Amino acid sequence: MKPTIDWQIASIRDIRPETATVKSFTLTLPAWTRHRPGQHYDLRLTAEDGYQAQRSYSIASEPERQGEVDITVERINDGEVSTYLHDVAVPGDRIEVRGPIGGYFVWEATMNNPLLLIAGGSGIVPLMSMIRHRSAVGGKNPTSLLYSSRAFEDIIYYKELELLRSANNGLQVFHTLTRSQPADWKGYARRIDEDMLKEVARPLGKSVEVYICGPTLLVESAANALVKIGIKPDQIRAERFGPTGG
Repeated sequence: MKPTIDWQIASIRDIRPETATVKSFTLTLPAWTRHRPGQHYDLRLTAEDGYQAQRSYSIASEPERQGEVDITVERINDGEVSTYLHDVAVPGDRIEVRGPIGGYFVWEATMNNPLLLIAGGSGIVPLMSMIRHRSAVGGKNPTSLLYSSRAFEDIIYYKELELLRSANNGLQVFHTLTRSQPADWKGYARRIDEDMLKEVARPLGKSVEVYICGPTLLVESAANALVKIGIKPDQIRAERFGPTGG
């Protein structure tokens, strides 16, 4: 039997806006456990009448940071937990959490094959934990991120990704904007497709390990296209979410 992961009371140490609808929350944990990049925490809210709402949020931070984790949360208009975090929570508040959880969609720097990360929207969050971990330990394996967003202002972590890319440690970052693009945009300007995946994946070679996270349609389309261009299904790990949550 798997050991039970107990609930604990975390403190919100910091809140930072990432985009107009996305914020990052630093949670200080009294019973901190080192996570594996790609894992998540459950958050639980309890109302005065006893009603509870619970959601899972991917860890955004690297495991090298001790005693705390970052989660990055998109505000869902009818979401019970995300609207509380965005509209009500302030630094110093306490919240019930449980984790880290998950053992399939994880990557660690000891897995040193070339790495392809594919994200749609807030699906970047667990992949960012992997990228930050790789940077923290000085990983050198060739790594490419293909990140699909609706518009430039919707890109989460844009400045940090640019800094990591410019550090010349083997990380390539490719963006595609599906709905609108700035006048001087030099990235892709369409949904992820087979031709785009060929361009991004082929330089990484046949031993590439792939992690895809995003809306269900993006994940399924990208995974199917990768198989068509010769990447074996057992080299692809996917995590998907539907149009609702929060």
